[in-house]
Amino acid sequence: MKTPDSQVIEGGAAEEEMGVMEEKGGDRKIEEGQEMDAVKAVEGEKKEVEVVVEASQSLAQSQPPAERSVTRLQAQHPVTPIQVVPHGASPPTAGGAAAAAFQQTRAPPQVALASLNSRAYTNRISLALFVLHLVVVAAAVCFFVFKAVQGVVDVGSDTARKEKRGLKFWLPPIECSAVLSMILAFAWQKAVRLWPGVMVHFVLWSTFGFTMSAGILLLCFSLPSTAGMGVALIGFSIGTGLYACWVTRRIGFTARVFHLALLPAAKFRHLNGPTYLMLAAGFLWISLWCLAVIGALNFYYPPLTIIALVVSLAWTAEVMRNVANLTVSRVIALYYLRGMQSDINFSFQRAISINLGSASLGSFFVPSIEALRIIARGLNLLEGEDEFLFSCAHCCLHVMESIFRNGNSWAFVHIAAYGKGFVEASRSTWGLFERQRMEELADSDITSAICFLSGVCSGAICVIFAASWTFSSYRKYTATVSLLVFFVGYLMTRIGMALPHACVACYYVCYAENPGSRLFDSTIPDRLKMIETGREAVVSTPRFPRRVPRT
Repeated sequence: MKTPDSQVIEGGAAEEEMGVMEEKGGDRKIEEGQEMDAVKAVEGEKKEVEVVVEASQSLAQSQPPAERSVTRLQAQHPVTPIQVVPHGASPPTAGGAAAAAFQQTRAPPQVALASLNSRAYTNRISLALFVLHLVVVAAAVCFFVFKAVQGVVDVGSDTARKEKRGLKFWLPPIECSAVLSMILAFAWQKAVRLWPGVMVHFVLWSTFGFTMSAGILLLCFSLPSTAGMGVALIGFSIGTGLYACWVTRRIGFTARVFHLALLPAAKFRHLNGPTYLMLAAGFLWISLWCLAVIGALNFYYPPLTIIALVVSLAWTAEVMRNVANLTVSRVIALYYLRGMQSDINFSFQRAISINLGSASLGSFFVPSIEALRIIARGLNLLEGEDEFLFSCAHCCLHVMESIFRNGNSWAFVHIAAYGKGFVEASRSTWGLFERQRMEELADSDITSAICFLSGVCSGAICVIFAASWTFSSYRKYTATVSLLVFFVGYLMTRIGMALPHACVACYYVCYAENPGSRLFDSTIPDRLKMIETGREAVVSTPRFPRRVPRT
């Protein structure tokens, strides 16, 4: 039996156990109350979000269409509801996974951009050939200069008299013409940048006038050696006049493109630096080259030696022009494609090192390509019903299709920007034109013709200056001096015109690569619409032979 004291003890223990159970039940109630409050808060916030969404939808329906479009754009990216998590509890995983999956589906795909800092040398074979050519020609020039000095020192011999006569009557007009051509190169470039609309007309008709004047002047000398060159200049002048009449309807668009393409050049103060450096290097090289020609006159096989020196000078000067072209193209292309302020010195270093092989290869082939382009246009205009001309045009245009796809002057933009080889860059740039249906627009472009004619005009001015001087001092040298100063004036001016030519090329190619850029206006799209609708009559080099029905 239990004593009263034991009963009291057991009753006290039972009361303590009941108290503990009540405390635990109270804690559970408190925790359940906190969880219920958290759930109610979440539900309340969801209801608030739903009310806001319903209010925004009703507001969007009541707004006009212009404002409604903005509301719809804002509603396309819904905000995930705010989740309230109790202290110490883990966040819900289902909602987080759903939100992450939603963000992954709504995130735009990342497009990999092409690298702009390629370190691989392009067209290494042509680079090696050009460097080898420079070494051989430099050695030959030094040798011929030594021979010229040696001949002058040898007093009393016939060689000394000939070389002294050359130094006195032949060299000064050429050197002065080189200086004049540099001044003309600066003048052409500055005028095109300031007055593009006026200069397009001026270049076309001044070339006609100056070449005609130079041809007539050479004919007036009444020398057999100058008569042939005079006839050639007069014939070229007539062709230039016909060309100016033929492209009259393209002049306004060309002036507009010049103006727009040269606007970014004003943002880079020292962009002309590489062009000036190339002109100075060209002047020094031409001076040494002229002395080497005097020494080569008394060497074995003088005609072949001088022809080799002329070809070398043409290739070297063209590479200098394209080095300036690549420098400007990289600066302007990176501005259009990436909005970058590229370093001019770094771009110039790339042009004379990494991209020099492409510059040398393009300098060798692009002049030939441009000549074939002129021939194709002429045959396309003259083929008519003649079977022979039709066959020639058919063959030539097939050749042009292959050439323009694998080698064109537009390639220098991608060579400079992406470090591609000449053939790969030619294909990529022409592929962009085909994708944007800009082939006819690129074929009808006359900016390259304007730069070419500016060089011809400078050459004609140099002929008028040097031929008059030489004819009055020593008539025997009139023909050779006239021919050489025309060549020098043309090459120096083409180097100076590399900047506007490169800017225009970047304008076309970068538009074809990114037509939606804010840096371009509606000039090119409007022109394309005019060509497609037939409102603008352009006579371009067709990509494929025309099918002429035979009767």
